[in-house]
Amino acid sequence: MAKPKTLFACQSCGHQAPKWLGRCPDCGGWGTLVEELVPELARRPPAAGGQKPVPIAQVPSETEARKSTGIAELDRVLGGGVVDGSLVLLGGDPGIGKSTLLLSALDRLSREHAALYVSGEESPRQVKMRAERLGVASPNLHLFAETDAVKALAAAGELRPAALVVDSIQTMYLPELSSAPGSISQVREVAGRLMAFAKKSGVPTFLVGHVTKDGSIAGPRVLEHMVDTVLYFEGERGHPFRILRAHKNRFGSTNEIGVFEMKGSGLAEVADPSALFLSERPEGQAGSVVTSTVNGTRPLLVEVQALVAPTGYGTARRTAMGVDTNRVALLAAVLEKKEGVQLVGCDIFVNVAGGIQLAEPASDLAVCAALVSSLRNRAIDPHTLVLGEVGLAGEVRAVSQLEPRLAEAAKMGFRTAILPKASARRLEGQKLEPRGVDTLSEALEAMFG
Repeated sequence: MAKPKTLFACQSCGHQAPKWLGRCPDCGGWGTLVEELVPELARRPPAAGGQKPVPIAQVPSETEARKSTGIAELDRVLGGGVVDGSLVLLGGDPGIGKSTLLLSALDRLSREHAALYVSGEESPRQVKMRAERLGVASPNLHLFAETDAVKALAAAGELRPAALVVDSIQTMYLPELSSAPGSISQVREVAGRLMAFAKKSGVPTFLVGHVTKDGSIAGPRVLEHMVDTVLYFEGERGHPFRILRAHKNRFGSTNEIGVFEMKGSGLAEVADPSALFLSERPEGQAGSVVTSTVNGTRPLLVEVQALVAPTGYGTARRTAMGVDTNRVALLAAVLEKKEGVQLVGCDIFVNVAGGIQLAEPASDLAVCAALVSSLRNRAIDPHTLVLGEVGLAGEVRAVSQLEPRLAEAAKMGFRTAILPKASARRLEGQKLEPRGVDTLSEALEAMFG
């Protein structure tokens, strides 16, 4: 009898080696290689009479049919609704609301047709308790507590549901593979079976994925390449707001975000996030500045807070939440070098209220204004919006999508906008007064006189 073939697979990145290694040569992880059996592949006869290549001009153009999940914020992130036969992967920290969101979506998708929720982590009674808290009571919603992927696919094939949820992909396994559930080979093969089922049957399938300590989805990287859409649920532990963001979407934009608020009855949609993020803003306080960020087609007004205080240690601290710490250090250096603002002996703390992440450079001028406002203990006009990218020479550069940003600010009652002069020249008919500036000096003069 032939000895079964084995290999060693890294449980972090999927790298395979013929022998055990203490450290993975690909990702550098220690003790992550685990021995796995190589499954025997059936010999396939050569394909005959298959499809032939066709010119792209002869391929018929069709618009994919979308189905509303009943949750407007989820539909926005998906690109207008869920597509039949699509495979969606949803990741996020434990307890952030992944199961809650998908259970609420299934409740709405199962109003006319059956839907299936496969739980590999909870019993039907546990899922029922959450459903009662959320008000989920659709008679067409079916629960199935199973970790065997073959049985789960058989149940889905028999039920022919309108949508399928697998919670989670790391708990499912195939009996023919000897490795444990959650291993590289199990996750890869189970995802392949689910993808084949979704494409063949046209059933939209949602997969819940665990995340690692660094926030990425656990398992092989090929998992994210296989699925059609990758969604991440983001949010702070003690904060009620949740941000749903698309990192990959074959049927829509990856820039859209959905905003939710966690309540006792579940996740509530936030239709006007700008008003929510600014509802607790302290007016007339130094170190508080409002700027605008754009995610896809949605402009958001957020508050940038800064606290500058004399340091009690030998080295000043630079701490930032919601903004890149290196970016804050760069802007502080520009203020010191070009404007003579003395920040060397001061601790700097910058925070973006609401748990929003500011990744675009359009918020640079707002960070500089908040730092100077806190240092001088002088408040900025609460009805002033600050926008602009700051360069190393102290110049204020133009920002994109200015019209929707200013329209959102005008709707919230802002009267003045300090922004790059190059962008201000293109504005016509705006409800608020644009004040264009070329340099950081002009911007600080306009805000503090």
